[in-house]
Amino acid sequence: MSQNARNDATSGNLRRLVYYSRNRVAGEPAAMHETIRGILATSRTNNARVGVTGALMFNAGCFAQVLEGPGEAVETTFERIQQDERHGEVSLLAFEAVEERLFTDWSMAFVGASQADAALYGDMAGESGFDLSRMTGDRLCAVLHGLALEEEAAAA
Repeated sequence: MSQNARNDATSGNLRRLVYYSRNRVAGEPAAMHETIRGILATSRTNNARVGVTGALMFNAGCFAQVLEGPGEAVETTFERIQQDERHGEVSLLAFEAVEERLFTDWSMAFVGASQADAALYGDMAGESGFDLSRMTGDRLCAVLHGLALEEEAAAA
């Protein structure tokens, strides 16, 4: 059992938050890639410190993210995201108590970079027109979890 799972079992305060936002990161692809690498590095450090796990998806148009952990830590993390100038039109899809984490071992998985993910994006676009406002929190969470597992398998 991971440290996060042990802490969750005793806390009873496990929350999952799902949101999307419009990307306000501008520039050439290489510059955008460096910005995202910086976001991930900072997120992974901060999240590990406060017991938050999850996954981030990014493309030229949007961010989509799942955050899991102690309620206060998840809320504080989300407040920081809402104030970040790189995110516009931040929309909360779900914030709920959960029994267990889906993203147990990822302080912040980054999904969507592989070729296999491009096929999954196609499915998502077909179902929703890639309009994240039409997706439910549960559906977006499931998509990000599937992508994270795919990325992990590809890296192994």
